[in-house]
Amino acid sequence: MIRDFSGDTAIADSIATARKSLRETTSVKEVRNIEALAAQDYWSAWRNLPVNFPTAHLHRVPERWRTFGTRSSPLTGSPRLAVNPANSMLNYGYALLETEARLAAAALGLDPGIGFLHVDTDSRDSLACDLMEPVRPLVDAFLLNWVTKESLKREWFFEKRDGSCRLMASLAEMLSETSSTWRHAVAPIAEQVSRTLWSTIRNNGRSQLPATHLTQSRRRYAKGNPKVRVILPQHPPHICVTCGAKVSAGHRYCNRCKVAVTSKALVKAAQIGRLASHTTAAETKRADKRRRDFAAQKAWPASDQPAWLNEKTYLRKIHPRLAVVTISAIRQALSVSKGYATNIRSGKRLPHPRHWQILANLAGVIA
Repeated sequence: MIRDFSGDTAIADSIATARKSLRETTSVKEVRNIEALAAQDYWSAWRNLPVNFPTAHLHRVPERWRTFGTRSSPLTGSPRLAVNPANSMLNYGYALLETEARLAAAALGLDPGIGFLHVDTDSRDSLACDLMEPVRPLVDAFLLNWVTKESLKREWFFEKRDGSCRLMASLAEMLSETSSTWRHAVAPIAEQVSRTLWSTIRNNGRSQLPATHLTQSRRRYAKGNPKVRVILPQHPPHICVTCGAKVSAGHRYCNRCKVAVTSKALVKAAQIGRLASHTTAAETKRADKRRRDFAAQKAWPASDQPAWLNEKTYLRKIHPRLAVVTISAIRQALSVSKGYATNIRSGKRLPHPRHWQILANLAGVIA
């Protein structure tokens, strides 16, 4: 993930080295130390991640909200009470995941408060925190996809007097719809922990493996269909990058803002085109083309033109039939530009008489 969105190979290599060193650990304390060091590198790559807001909302958006910043809040020294939208959304996503992990442990008969890697503390379900660790990258990827591809609305957040950033109900509702994704992701992990603990119990004639209430994998294997259904998180809402109005997928601007943006882009493109068309190379190229056209017109014998093929015949019989001839065919037959061929077919330009015979052949007009 770090290599994809930040391109920082040094941090990615450091995390990869930390992951390899886990194989040589002999205690839970060493695992915690390695995880802490890797987390510092991981979140340092997120620090300058830009968070986009619609242009019309920027005057109401504090500067500290426009980047991901540090994972630790200045109010608590920990991720709690985040002071910007991105960290608040991530905290809420983790809270949803922790809830699903807690429910999964309880459904399998495990005590969510007795953990292995996380130290038991008051008001924390340590086992739920253990179960959610493998699924955290999915929550991170969901948030990363949101803030890098879509904009956030200013009205989705509010700032308390202490500086902490909170989510409004509309955004919290959208994030809550991803709970089913985290539920299906944490279910096999919880069942794996349950099987591991079950294997340490002396066999007293009961089944060798506990029931898979969450994934129903044993029932699927019995029916010959071991595949587990994967539910992807809901795609973030598409909003206009200028005013924040809702837009359809694949569009960046609403219909109202599209007119202004397109007009501005056309004006800019026209300026660039005028500058490019008046360069020395462009002027030389046009002059050479004019000389070739004048030479071809002068060398063309007008006496070879059939008597029936005149301007009246061209306008009444040949030009109307050019509507079914492609522009590329006209362009290739006459060796002219695309714009000139378009004007010939639309009737804006009357071609030189030396071209009438070729156009008559294309249109299927005979004497």
